[in-house]
Amino acid sequence: MPRYTPEQLVKRNASVWTDIQIILAPIQFLFFIAGLTITALYANDLFVTSFYWVSLAILFKTLFFALLFITGMFFEKEIFDKWVYSKEFFWEDVGSTVAASFHLLYFFLAWFGYPQKVLIWDAFLAYFTYVINALQYLVRIILEKLNERNLRIDGQL
Repeated sequence: MPRYTPEQLVKRNASVWTDIQIILAPIQFLFFIAGLTITALYANDLFVTSFYWVSLAILFKTLFFALLFITGMFFEKEIFDKWVYSKEFFWEDVGSTVAASFHLLYFFLAWFGYPQKVLIWDAFLAYFTYVINALQYLVRIILEKLNERNLRIDGQL
């Protein structure tokens, strides 16, 4: 089930927000890999001995997650005329909200003095929800590329 009409596809392909998302998404993935690695190493007492690095890693991951979410809102507004939760991106936005909640929960838990073990589990949950959300986006991108190819073959683009 395609999300984009042929007109929206043309808008999507011409949008600066599409280019920004294409640049930011891999950077966020690198922060995810780094954060997950640092957190796993610290949790297993391997090489990383300071909890500071776990917090710094999730901080940068959270900042990039927020940046991607905000630029995605501009994209959604430009293409679908709705800032967030447009019907075409509803489940991706729900997934992003859940993932963002776990990212932000880390800092609330830290502020209220929860033990490092709790913070580590929340960091792992934040990374896990990010992976589920990212996979959801990848599946949709693949489906949309197939739809775009079919529209080109049919001469609608």
